[in-house]
Parts: sequence; C-alpha cells; structure tokens
Amino acid sequence: MAASCCRRRRKSSSSITITTKTTAASSFTRLVLVITTFSVLLGCTAAATTSSGSIRLGIIRKPSSDVPVFREAPAFRNGDACGSPDVDSNKIHVAMTLDANYLRGTMAAVLSVLQHSTCPQNVEFHFLWSRFEPEVFSSIESTFPYLSFKTYRFESSRVRGLISKSIRQALDQPLNYARIYLADIMPSHVSRVIYLDSDLVLVDDIAKLWEVDLEEKVLAAPEYCQANFTTYFTDAFWSDADLAKAFEGRNPCYFNTGVMVVDVERWRRAEMTARVEEWMAVQKQKRIYHLGSLPPFLLVLAGNIKAVDHRWNQHGLGGDNLEGKCRSLHPGPISLLHWSGKGKPWLRLDSRKPCTVDHLWAPYDLYRSSKNALED
Repeated sequence: MAASCCRRRRKSSSSITITTKTTAASSFTRLVLVITTFSVLLGCTAAATTSSGSIRLGIIRKPSSDVPVFREAPAFRNGDACGSPDVDSNKIHVAMTLDANYLRGTMAAVLSVLQHSTCPQNVEFHFLWSRFEPEVFSSIESTFPYLSFKTYRFESSRVRGLISKSIRQALDQPLNYARIYLADIMPSHVSRVIYLDSDLVLVDDIAKLWEVDLEEKVLAAPEYCQANFTTYFTDAFWSDADLAKAFEGRNPCYFNTGVMVVDVERWRRAEMTARVEEWMAVQKQKRIYHLGSLPPFLLVLAGNIKAVDHRWNQHGLGGDNLEGKCRSLHPGPISLLHWSGKGKPWLRLDSRKPCTVDHLWAPYDLYRSSKNALED
C-alpha cells in the first residue's frame, strides 16, 4: 500500500480466502508471491526453502499476531433522500488514526457510523497512520469492501521532539498528536472534518453532528464547565503569572478532543497548529500539565469553541487514566459513547471482566477468533 491516498473498491470474498485452495501448481505460485510480498513489505527475512506442506493458513490470513481477524461488515446504502456520494458538497468527512493496537476499536467505530447514518455512502473516512502496516490496511479493505476512504502518512518526526512524558504511556504515542495536524494533512478541498477517537461508537446519525453551526469558531465539541478546570494544569503553571495569562478574556471550560468538528480552513488561517506547538515547547521546558495532547488544545481554544450538546460525547467510560475502573453512564440522551480513559471495552470483554457499559460496545465488535476465521 502506498502512502498516497487511495479510494477502495469492492473486493470479492475469494480475495480473503485464497489460502483454502492450494492444490494446483498455479495457486501455489500465487501463494508464494503473496508471502514474498508481505515479507518484503514487513522487512522480514524469507525462509530459504519451503514446500506445499509447510504453507500455513495463518501466514496469509493473519501476517502479524498483533492484528486481529475481522468478519466482513454488511454493505450500507444511502436512503432515497441522499444526494450523490460523488458530489463533494454531499460528503461527510471523518478523520481517525489507524494502527494495529486500536484497530479493533476503529472497526467498531466505523461500523457504528455507517449503521446509524441515513446516507452512509456519503461518509468518507480519512485514516492517519504513522507506521506502515500492510495487514492493517488490508483488514480495512476486506472488512469494509464498500467503504470510501483515504489514507495519509503522519510523520512522527514532526512531533516526536515536542512530546513530554505523561501519566499514561498510550498518551505519549506520536499518532495521538496527529489531530493537531489535521489542517496540514487533509486535502485542500476538505473544508470541514469530524475527528473521532478509535474507542467510541455512535448511536445516532453523524450527519446531525456534521451540520452543527460553528458560528465562525474553529472547533465545535461538547463543553464541560462543571469540571474543575484547574486540575488539568500543574501548580507551576498557575503560579506563573505570565503563563496563567493565557486564559485572560476567556471563560475556559474542559472539552474532550476525541470528538471534534473542525473548520479546517479557519484552523489554517489562524495558524492553530503553530500555537499548539508553542505550548508543547513550553511543556518541554516547564512541567505545566500531566496529560498528552489535550492540555495544549485547552490552552489555545478553551473558552473559544462552539459548544454542542453533551449527547455527542458520553466520555470517560474507560475510567480514569491510572486504573480504568468502571463508570456508569451520565444521565440524559446519548448519541455517542466514548471509552476515554485507561479501560478499553474489547480488552475488558476479552478478560471476562467487563463493565456494564462495555456491553453497549459489543454489538459493533467485528472481531472473530482465529479458530472461527479458519473455519470460514
């Protein structure tokens, strides 16, 4: 898979089950070519010799033990009132990161978006990746043969020198900071994008979030003004009068960066990326916050975003960042469930120690065990 953008097309089911037909010499030759291709892409050293008896189904179906196997999702079609998906003005652009560690969550999130959308064919996904993992790309293709999506390489080197150690290692990964660079990565014709984390599912039509009026703001997201905003920054920050001036003239409230509607053009014009990077540079010199990519967003934008209904981010279902203990749902209507925090629903379900809310995620899980995959 090249780093450039690609539109995916429908693949036949035989393309993911070719390993079951290995008796003919021509089939054997094709299998060897596939294995060799994966070995070159993944930087592996191919075995010196092989025989038809040594070919294992798992080699083709699951090249990496880190990448789970998924069943194919159903095809979702537009309703009668939807415009053509080939017209740019009808498209809904959704950006997500893509890597093996969170692939199971990504699959569930994509399925939930499509399943609850009135116009699923009008949704175009933009996946950002930092490590070339061919098996991850092929999983997207085989799981969602009809999906409209593009992929973009995020250069980790751009942010690596700005990352400071946080309270949880997962927050320190360069790809976690890719959302800061959306305006630089998205194609020029994309003026608005919805950014979604991989540990969430939608239970409502994403078009409702897409159509929110930003009122000339750069970003829209649910605000939580009842949260203790001061806890997101250290005493060293609040005791420095010059640093604390960052919020002068604003009424800053906490917002979660896992669900955002971003006006890409306004972000570019306001040079928001550079402003966020400036605060990350300060963090390298002085310890002014503990979390990863969230605090610099707050420093630049808190108190100056378009607030949307809380139903669009029922966050914190993964518990806190240290223990990930179970949490209950907040009262009120729900359009999006978000397992932010340490606990992830697929891990808790696999451990047979799920939280009650994890059963709300399970219906969107496309994962299948290796045993079931080989039986197909």
